Amino acid sequence: MEFILEPWPWYVSGFLIALVMFLLLMMGDRFGMSSNLRTLCTICGAGKKTSFFDFDWKSQKWNLLVMIGAIIGGFIAAHFLSNSSGVDISLETIKDLQQYGINSSENSYLPTEIFGLYSIKNIVLLSIGGFLVGFGARYAGGCTSGHAISGLSNLQLPSLIAVIGFFMGGLFMIHVLFPFIF
Repeated sequence: MEFILEPWPWYVSGFLIALVMFLLLMMGDRFGMSSNLRTLCTICGAGKKTSFFDFDWKSQKWNLLVMIGAIIGGFIAAHFLSNSSGVDISLETIKDLQQYGINSSENSYLPTEIFGLYSIKNIVLLSIGGFLVGFGARYAGGCTSGHAISGLSNLQLPSLIAVIGFFMGGLFMIHVLFPFIF
């Protein structure tokens, strides 16, 4: 039973993701979390205002179930199937984070200094970050899961370009902007 409380090796998760992608390809479907936002807007009636949201959302029910399953699975894994240890990262990275006042990296997956405190600064930063991630996903025609997992498994050139852009944006954020913010 101890193996379920420990982080699984990359090759287990990678194999399971590849298996799901193979099954979706065989069924002719595509996976993507951000496409569920379009489906949710359609369910709420946005199709009456904008043609982008006017589509048969019932054909995407399976994708909604994947999203709900990911939320429930993440909650169960974080609260009941975790040994409450932090991420196994290098000492150099831990020292770098401590220079910015982030000391919880050895104890939690999300830095409590950013996600655990409800200060005005954190709320503004998380709101701006959420807006930029949502805008970027919409502008790129999909999110990281849609492009990196589904798009690359379909050998889509736009997904490769989007994934390169996501990585470049992440590197720019952590090496250029992060020191100014924290």
